[in-house]
Formats: sequence, C-alpha cells, structure tokens
Amino acid sequence: MKVIFEHQSHPAGLGFLVKEYVQTYFTSSFHFHDLYELIWIKKSYGKLYAGKNIMNFQEGDVYLFGPGFGHCFYNEKTFIQQGEKAHAVAIFFKADFLGEGFFENAAYVRVRDMLDKSSFGLHIQHTPTPIHDLFAALTKQNGMDELITFLKLLNEVSRLPQMDVKVLNETLSVMKLTNKDSARLEPVLKYVIENFRDELDSKTAATLIHLNEAAFCRYFKRRMEQTFSQFVNNVRIIHATNLLLTEEWDVLRICYESGFKNLSYFNRQFREITNQSPKEYRKAFRGANEALVMDNQTD
Repeated sequence: MKVIFEHQSHPAGLGFLVKEYVQTYFTSSFHFHDLYELIWIKKSYGKLYAGKNIMNFQEGDVYLFGPGFGHCFYNEKTFIQQGEKAHAVAIFFKADFLGEGFFENAAYVRVRDMLDKSSFGLHIQHTPTPIHDLFAALTKQNGMDELITFLKLLNEVSRLPQMDVKVLNETLSVMKLTNKDSARLEPVLKYVIENFRDELDSKTAATLIHLNEAAFCRYFKRRMEQTFSQFVNNVRIIHATNLLLTEEWDVLRICYESGFKNLSYFNRQFREITNQSPKEYRKAFRGANEALVMDNQTD
C-alpha cells in the first residue's frame, strides 16, 4: 500500500525544486508534502481530490498547496484514451527558502498572506499567460536566473485579484494527521473517480481495502464524513457542472454522461449539492461571464 507522505529532496544549496511532469496520465497517489507546492497544469483534465473536497481541474489551472495538504490529480479515462500526455510544472519550496523570516517583512505581505491561506488549498483561477510563461521559463533555467524567475512568479500570483483566488477547503486539511487512513482509502477514491460513469457499489469498493461491505461503509463514513453513495454522487455532480459549462448538451444527456440513470434523481442531487437546478447553474455562469466581459470592455 502506498503511503501518502511524499518526500521531495532538494539539490544541495537550493531552497526550492522545479519538477516537470510529462506522463501518459498523472500517477501520484493521494499524498502530501512537508513543503509548499505551486503547480501549473499545462495539459490535462480530470478530478482533483484536495483536502476533503473534490473538484474538476483542467488545462491552465494553477494551484498552491501548503505543507501537509493532502491532494491528488486523477485523469479521466476520456483524457487517457485521447493518447495525449499529461503535462504539469511544479515548484516545491520551504517558507524560509530565502532565510528565516524573509516573508515577514511588510513589503512582502501579499506573498505571506497567500502562503498562509495555502494551508486550506488555493485554486488560482483565470491566470494570465505571463504567469504560464514564467512556469515554462523555470524548466529551462538554473542558478540565479531560476531564483529571479521564481520570485517573479510568486509576486505575480500574489498580486492577482482576490476574486481569482479560490480557497478549496473551509477548514484545515487533517490529512497529515491521518496518513494511514488516507493511504488505505486511496484505491477507493481512484476506483470512483475513474469509473463514476459506470455502476458503482460499496461491495466492490470494500474488496479494494479488504473489508466486508458493512465494515467498509462504517469506516468510509467515519473517515470521509459522508457515505460512499454520497461521495459517488458528489463526484458525478462535479463532473456534471463541468459539462454544463463546457458543452451545449441538454440536461438529459449530461445526466447520463455523469453516471446517473434517472433524470429526476439527478436533478434532486444536483440541487442538494449546488443549491441550484442544472439550468439555473448554467444560466448563472453565463450571466456572470457576460458581466465580466462588459466590465473588461469598460476598463
């Protein structure tokens, strides 16, 4: 069984480490670090399990995870079947990589506040192209050039409007305190995320961690603070929200594409999780986008 603590060793003399991942699909299990992780998803899409929440991730996304924040990127089968490579650039660093108390200086308050919030996990949304360019540049540099580029990247990300920085968890992730349980449940999370369009059952999930069905259901609910079926529905609804925003399909097709077999049940679950109907959700998003476009035109 894989453990969820993942150690990142630093080259001698460096306080941060740049890694570029080009893979058939992302292979890391559910894990955490003792470092900060700033990651750009250059090419890929799927589901991100972050802390105790699950959400869609897609090409262009940037995330910042604080030390001890449990996370994992799972590619969907549709991405893997396309034959494209999953591509990401990640920077791992310590809070004191520039020396003890460096970011306590009032001049760097934005960066310090961003690092503090990363304990809850941060999704840096709508990142402009120059930020992606800085990530790409880091993969080709070393020494002082690499350090300067990294500092520019931290500065640019910290200066983004608050509306573009989404906190992923309302409470601190406790994954670092429960690493044994998290490692044990990782095959179940992967099973659901990779197969949510198909029929899923707790009996099959239970066999993945060598428990009988009743014991598994008790264990899962205690550990995840939701039942197995609730978790499955959350994954399916999260997928449905993405289809509503990216496809012109009708709600019935989105219902089936998300793993539901009954439209009325899909609608009930969607409202229970999002507090909106599927049509209301799509309309609200389009209205917000139109308002954003108008604001940009008047600037």
